[in-house]
Amino acid sequence: MNFRSKNRINAEFSMSSMTDIIFLLLIFFMLTSSFVTPSGLPVSLPSSQSSDIVMQKISVTITEDLEYYLNEKPIALDDIEPQLTALLQQGGTEKGAVVLHVDKSVPVEHLVKVAGIAKNLNASVTLATVPSE
Repeated sequence: MNFRSKNRINAEFSMSSMTDIIFLLLIFFMLTSSFVTPSGLPVSLPSSQSSDIVMQKISVTITEDLEYYLNEKPIALDDIEPQLTALLQQGGTEKGAVVLHVDKSVPVEHLVKVAGIAKNLNASVTLATVPSE
């Protein structure tokens, strides 16, 4: 008499679901790592205890030589307001974010001028810093 069951349970583990999970994690980390983009202009940023990550849509850079750049393109101080207005209107109804990359040797009055222009246009202003050690 044969008492063995004809339906045997297979004890093997399929790795295909594990590889799917690994590929999904890989794609996730590749997409999120591209959101952190450093500024392309060489400025020595001030350090800060806390640092928030903001999605950078509009970048205003003031170098040590008091040269102004809007999204890495040179611009005169008088032309910042109309160009900034145009860029903020392209974003639609949501509140625009302006990130200021100001060299730490630049006098504060230049920072305040650009921040005041952005605030008058109802944009949120963030100062880019490097984390202190």
